[in-house]
Amino acid sequence: MNDLLHNFLEIRKKTLDICNRLEREDFVVQPTPFVSPIKWHIGHVTWFFDTLIVQKVFPNFKSDFSLYNKVFNSYYKSQGEHWTQGQRGDLSRPTLDKILDHRKRVDSAIVEIFNSSKLTKDIEDLIIIGINHEEQHQELILMDIKYILFQNIEKPIYENNSLPTIKNEKKNKSFLLEEGVYEIGHHGASFSYDNELPTHKVYLHGCELDNQFVTNEEYLNFINDKAYQNTSLWLSDGWDWIQENNITHPLYWRKTSTGWKEFTLHGEQNLEHTNPVSHISYYEADAFAKWSGKRLPYESELELSYKSQINNEYDKLDKTFHSTNPKQLERNLWTWTQSPYTAYPGYKPFDGDIREYNGKFMCNQFVLRGGCLFNSPRHYRKSYRNFYRPDQNWMFSGIRLAKDL
Repeated sequence: MNDLLHNFLEIRKKTLDICNRLEREDFVVQPTPFVSPIKWHIGHVTWFFDTLIVQKVFPNFKSDFSLYNKVFNSYYKSQGEHWTQGQRGDLSRPTLDKILDHRKRVDSAIVEIFNSSKLTKDIEDLIIIGINHEEQHQELILMDIKYILFQNIEKPIYENNSLPTIKNEKKNKSFLLEEGVYEIGHHGASFSYDNELPTHKVYLHGCELDNQFVTNEEYLNFINDKAYQNTSLWLSDGWDWIQENNITHPLYWRKTSTGWKEFTLHGEQNLEHTNPVSHISYYEADAFAKWSGKRLPYESELELSYKSQINNEYDKLDKTFHSTNPKQLERNLWTWTQSPYTAYPGYKPFDGDIREYNGKFMCNQFVLRGGCLFNSPRHYRKSYRNFYRPDQNWMFSGIRLAKDL
């Protein structure tokens, strides 16, 4: 079988495998505007292959749902009007069964393209982007599943396996980055998103980077020191955010008469002090850095530290859906940087229908680096740039600190 076709079928199966643990009712819930119903994700990743590939090759290929394009288009203005994100949960139709049936039809059409003379280099490139796009949504699906289950009064469990406890008696030595001119950005001919290009040089002052994530225990000390009440630690917008939303602790924490609890995909657990603190907003990460007498790193500093491969531990644990090792620097938690999400010098967006993929979001967001535990090795790159608004915290994000030399 063609390797690309194998990858396509494998990724399509994985999305459904992620969802197989859910009850049917879980697929339709939208507890907040920033969370999408799980059935919408399933429909949207199919829409990508359908609209951008299948309908171009087979013009008569249509969904039997008349408003298909409007409902499952996320933000591609070039593809016409789209439904408002915060109202995706208002729609009971199309049904989950209809979405899954259409998904099978689209998959069969993609297989037919591979078995025909219609497979061109341009279509192959779009399929590669579609595979990576679906891998991004697999992470988003798990983010949204966690928030949906958290909002449920029963706090349902997604994964029944117990979480491991990793003892970390000693901290890793810091990573020293000397002052100088360095090259960052994606190298080579392998796939990358347009926002990782082009490779370019940056000048950096010397810094010292912590070689592990901030832990729950360290963050609890921050809370106990009344940091959420200390205006001097917070950006002005950040102070407004915690006041208006009554933010006093990380998203999934809950204080009880017997101590702090944390909701995970393994259910609600006693707060494990040695685990990395997760689901942190930029505002909270920045305030913690100030409280610690340090700063958040720049994205170029993190990329160079990943390339060094120093003290970079990887968990080999199966069926673990929560970060447990603060010394695992990549594919663990997305790491906040103080770098605004902007284009690299010489940036060129993707061509054609996917021109809108990244560039249109380069405003009012900050870069996160390092991937998270739900990124496959094939999907993740050291040059990978993620981005979120500073108030967002439902993604798998953590804190790594730096200080100037």
